[in-house]
Amino acid sequence: MKALIEYIARSLATKPEEVEVLEEHRGDRVLIHLHVADEDKGRMIGRDGRCANAIRSLIHVAAVRAGVRASLDID
Repeated sequence: MKALIEYIARSLATKPEEVEVLEEHRGDRVLIHLHVADEDKGRMIGRDGRCANAIRSLIHVAAVRAGVRASLDID
């Protein structure tokens, strides 16, 4: 999941070198923290949160396949 989110975020960002993805495991739950440059936060969230929701949908699919629950935090 980390590689998937990193690929998507680097593709969307204007400063891909500042994209950082951290994955934290807590039992059957995975927390993914996405850190981007301040000017790229709007791109990651998108208009009305559409990009963020699309990324979360992809995470959900990957999590179901892995048998865990996952959530995304954009910083």
